[in-house]
Amino acid sequence: MLQVYLVRHGETEWNAARRIQGQSDSPLTAKGLYQARQVAERVRNEGITHVITSDLGRTRHTAQIIADACGCEVINEPRLRELHMGVLEERILDGLTEQEEVWRKQMVDGSPQGRIPEGETMTELAARMRAALDSCLDLPEGSKPLLVSHGIALGCLISTILGLPAYAERRLRLRNCSLSRVDHQQSAWLASGWIVETAGDVSHLELPALDELQR
Repeated sequence: MLQVYLVRHGETEWNAARRIQGQSDSPLTAKGLYQARQVAERVRNEGITHVITSDLGRTRHTAQIIADACGCEVINEPRLRELHMGVLEERILDGLTEQEEVWRKQMVDGSPQGRIPEGETMTELAARMRAALDSCLDLPEGSKPLLVSHGIALGCLISTILGLPAYAERRLRLRNCSLSRVDHQQSAWLASGWIVETAGDVSHLELPALDELQR
């Protein structure tokens, strides 16, 4: 059985400001750095062999803190990037026009072909996230990788493992530096392949953590 840990990056300045990030970027806040150290402590003794991260700054910084604790190198994986949110990237959530809010909601309300202009669909996101996860099957036997990615991206990945379409209504909250785990296994009482062991665990965090747009 292959166990793969999934971590969302620590809080960023734009998370706190309710600014849409997508594949744009902003630095971790002091709280985000603290969250990264806490999740690093949580997994320090789990036997992590590979820390694989989205190549955006907020995930790479989070990943480096975890890798230092686990004695691993950081491996960049662009397929773990956040959903590309097109023309809405860098925009303040509360400043969106009525039409822009329609585009944004299509990414979370179950619209099959929802796409922000110049951005990705959830189906496109799901395809690259699953490809990144499946590539872990090629790691040496006995590996225990940890992937650092983003809230929408990880939520989409976990939801599709559970059998939901990529564009299904979003009902899984993954807060900053939450920890999830998926396993690839064969079982008489579970479907073969990837299964969800845990999702969105924040028991290691001392302070409340944000979801993507929550205050």
